[in-house]
Amino acid sequence: MRCVTYAGETVITTDDVAASLVELTAAVAKEGQAEAVSIPIVTDDKKVAQAELVIGVGNDVLSAPVEWHEEEPDFSHAAAELKDHRLFPRTHLRAVESDAGGDDEPLDYDFDQPTEA
Repeated sequence: MRCVTYAGETVITTDDVAASLVELTAAVAKEGQAEAVSIPIVTDDKKVAQAELVIGVGNDVLSAPVEWHEEEPDFSHAAAELKDHRLFPRTHLRAVESDAGGDDEPLDYDFDQPTEA
């Protein structure tokens, strides 16, 4: 579990939500924007609630580990929603050349070959 500090207040959420929130905050700030998001948190009396935050330019978010002895809630759906945000950083695919010295037959990338009827 992680302790997220924002605007002088501290909330507790899961590792995946905190990591996604920090990444998204940096990405939104990089674009010079600010956005409102909602994340699930655990309150002092161990109940699940929602926290509303404005992330991006001028809104610092700090995530730090917190000692937790209870069962961790499943907030994976919220982490996935943050990762689905249009500005969340995506890994880019890159082309990789095959090994030219291999003994394998050359690959035929023509998938439109005629088939027998």
